[in-house]
Amino acid sequence: MKNLREIKPLIKFIDEKGKLIFASIMIFLSGIVGICSGYLNGAAIESITNMDVKMALIYLLIYFILEITFDGVFIQCANASLYKIESKITRKLGYETYKKTLDLPSEAFEVHTSGEFINRITGDADCLSFAFGRLLHMFSELIAALIIIVYVFINSWIIGLEIICFLIIFFIVIKKYNPVVEKIHKDRKAGQDKFASLTNESIRGIREIKTLGIKNNVLNDMKEIIKIIFATSKKEIDINNKFNIITRVLRTMLEVGTFIICVILLYYGKVTLTFFVAMTYYVYRYMWLIENLNDLTITYQKTIVSIKRVNEIVLNKLYEDEKFGNIELTNNKGIIEFKNVSFSYPNKVETLNNFNLKLEPHKKIAIIGKSGQGKSTLFNLLTRIFDVKSGEILLDGVNIKDLTEKNLRNQISIIRQEPFVFNRSIKENFEIVRKNITLEEIRKYCKDAYIDEYIMSLDDKYDTILGEGGINLSGVQKQRLAIARTLSKGGKVILFDEATSALDNESQEYIKKAIDKLVKNHTVVIIAHRLSTIEDADIIYVIDKGQVVSSGTHNELLKTSKIYQKLYEKEALNSK
Repeated sequence: MKNLREIKPLIKFIDEKGKLIFASIMIFLSGIVGICSGYLNGAAIESITNMDVKMALIYLLIYFILEITFDGVFIQCANASLYKIESKITRKLGYETYKKTLDLPSEAFEVHTSGEFINRITGDADCLSFAFGRLLHMFSELIAALIIIVYVFINSWIIGLEIICFLIIFFIVIKKYNPVVEKIHKDRKAGQDKFASLTNESIRGIREIKTLGIKNNVLNDMKEIIKIIFATSKKEIDINNKFNIITRVLRTMLEVGTFIICVILLYYGKVTLTFFVAMTYYVYRYMWLIENLNDLTITYQKTIVSIKRVNEIVLNKLYEDEKFGNIELTNNKGIIEFKNVSFSYPNKVETLNNFNLKLEPHKKIAIIGKSGQGKSTLFNLLTRIFDVKSGEILLDGVNIKDLTEKNLRNQISIIRQEPFVFNRSIKENFEIVRKNITLEEIRKYCKDAYIDEYIMSLDDKYDTILGEGGINLSGVQKQRLAIARTLSKGGKVILFDEATSALDNESQEYIKKAIDKLVKNHTVVIIAHRLSTIEDADIIYVIDKGQVVSSGTHNELLKTSKIYQKLYEKEALNSK
């Protein structure tokens, strides 16, 4: 019963309850007809032995009509309706799992692999395919079995008791079998998560795999994962085989035992021929029920494991959704202020401690410092990839936690060293940001980012497909495209996280020219390792141990900041 509670929240995905009720009624009636079939055939045979051909034909005609009507028409319509309902549920559940995954806090993606989330969205969300149909059919069969057992007891308590004893034994076997199967399925899912994760990494990092010469290493890792999955599958096959042997023995014993007792009772006139013939149907119906309960047990355990994994996301059992406010900023200035901000990553020492900083618009602002001192953390907090532990971050005087998600995302953009571009056309990479954007607008933004000329030189121009991860673009081209795409959002704050650190001098100049244009109408903040890229910044903040220790222009910091001097000297030495 505890496991069945996992299914209850998914009922909200059924939007065609009328069709489900119709299908349920048809399946139930079909089960009742199945009961009648045994009795009608028995009665027809007994009528023939009594030389009452007319009654035999009537029984057979009723049997024929019921079979054609319910098993031939109604049950097929019911099954078709169920398949459609299940298909819709599966699609909705997949979408909801995908949507809730996008709402998860970044901490979730630090702990769990991409393969695990992909598996839950694409595999586990498909777990309800045919599940409702099978459960309804099985419920109908169980109701029919109860009616049959009442009929059997009315005619012979001995045979009824025999069937009850065998069913009790069978359910004891199932109860011991279920926990073992559930654990095996959990282990197999964990292996499949690793398989999906490595597959995803391998495809996205195919260039690095080839150039680093690590193909064999990756293949060996995959072999180990497959070994684990195979070992789990072998366990599953072994336990299923043992279970099938036990149930087959029980089925045979029930079948043979029932027929022997029926023959004896018929011989001594304790039961009628109608009952005897009916029992030849009903025993096989119980055989079918046991066999299907066996299959259903396996399916049920797989389904429950998958539903639990989906519910961890859909019902926020792993993590709470990101929470946003309801304030919408208009006519933004782009003033950013960190007030008494403290933050630490999960299971790590504090990165920022009582941090304060105010950033003004229409200036080229740079933030520098040694690695691990909190520079990128500022951007992660400002974009709410992570939230502050204490203190607050203000945008135009409003706490960013109080802004709506859409308003916050529209106001602040970040361009990283390796910007992400979608495997779509260049034009579609803009349309995903602004649905109704025109080609003229796209070209304008691309001209501002110094990428339009290159795009127009391509055969398909703005219809060029960029490939997985923008594989068809160079690093600088991706960054210029990312700048143009950011401009299409119309936000006031643009963050550059090491955006020029991996570029050559010529490429770096293009990005610097684009940034200089942005400064006129935006708040531009740059994190940089290469000081040569931010020498012309209006103000440079030096971060050390989670605090602002110095600020000023390049020339001022060379005179006043020892940390800046050391970083500059080290860079000059490395460039020789």
